[in-house]
Amino acid sequence: MLRPLIFGALLSALPGADAVAQNPTPSTQVPTVIGPDTAARLRVYLECDCFQEYLRDELEWVDFVRQPQDADVHVLSSNRETGGGGQELVLRFVGRGRFDAVDTELRVVSQAAETENNRRAQVLRTTAVGLLSYLARESLPAGLDLSVRAADAGQTITAPVQDPWNLWVFSVSTGTSFEAEEANRELQWSINATADRVTDEWKISFGGRLDEQRQTFDLDEDDPFEVSRTERGVEWFVARGLGPHWSVGLDGEVESSTFDNTRFSAETAPAVEFSIFPYRDYATRQFVVQYSAGIQHAKYTEVTLFDELEETRPRHELSADLNQRQPWGTIEAGIEWSQYLHDAARYRIEVDAELSLRVVRGLSVNVEGNASRIRDQLSLPRRSATPEEVLLQLRQLQSGYELGFSVGVSYSFGSLFNNVVNPRFDN
Repeated sequence: MLRPLIFGALLSALPGADAVAQNPTPSTQVPTVIGPDTAARLRVYLECDCFQEYLRDELEWVDFVRQPQDADVHVLSSNRETGGGGQELVLRFVGRGRFDAVDTELRVVSQAAETENNRRAQVLRTTAVGLLSYLARESLPAGLDLSVRAADAGQTITAPVQDPWNLWVFSVSTGTSFEAEEANRELQWSINATADRVTDEWKISFGGRLDEQRQTFDLDEDDPFEVSRTERGVEWFVARGLGPHWSVGLDGEVESSTFDNTRFSAETAPAVEFSIFPYRDYATRQFVVQYSAGIQHAKYTEVTLFDELEETRPRHELSADLNQRQPWGTIEAGIEWSQYLHDAARYRIEVDAELSLRVVRGLSVNVEGNASRIRDQLSLPRRSATPEEVLLQLRQLQSGYELGFSVGVSYSFGSLFNNVVNPRFDN
């Protein structure tokens, strides 16, 4: 058992930003903290995808509060998929009040096949280390003990000499569903396959999909009415990093869709991306601008509004996306503009935004909105849609715009604390 003095030395050596918590091994235990003094207890506000109920149940040496204004430490998180198909959870610890401007990031990396029990144990251990570093800044409470089990004598941990898959990760999934009523039956099935390879400099992705939906209606006629909707596609993407702010890539897709009146469509486009903030800051803030230009070739099932059964058109696209997660709230916004170069009037503009804002103690406002100006529906059939096609959404309809908006307000008041976890009648 290490004494508090040794523990303080350990905390002083803790890494700051970008510390990484790797998978737990049999030789590592979650730190155990016993009996901290009430006067030194931290007040913690959790706003993270981090097994919150589990943390509140296990970390008995801190007080969890219901409002960020009452906290000494505000914990946020961000998730990203790793190159091996696992997950990287970035836990951001933001100091408030007496710990103002004391911020730390710790990372938890889990493998693709990791069990939930192992992942939450990693999150618990990493969260404990992050919170204890704040306690160590003032004075460790009397009676605080830390238990650490070192690796067994003679045991060495070595990295694999060679990866037989060369960082490639493959995934295959399939699914089906069936629903039936007396006058209606619906069958859906899908197959998806992906192959991905991610390194510090390269990002390579291939994917294929097949989706089919069949519906049968008994309308008191001799023969039942049957409809189907099919989507098929193969897509690929290759990107290369050019430093902390720039990347270049190549995007492509081949697909067919009964909904879009597309018997065959192929598109490829080189792209360039600029990140205003360094890519390493993705857990806190992102603002990226992308531009691509390429060629699209299409063969249609029916003659289109523009009297085409086959055409090849140049097309370019410009987009910008902002993502920011801060103690005051989150904001996500994006704008995308695309245009066919053979006719400047064939374009599309899409704008979407989501804002979650803390106004005052207990009062939050959530706003979402999206809008599109549509002038690029080249594949629309010339003939009018039948009532069945409209009602069952079997084909795309002509539209000049799309709009969506929602707003919500929530207010919470009452007890300051949020320590108790009661699982009764959860279901």
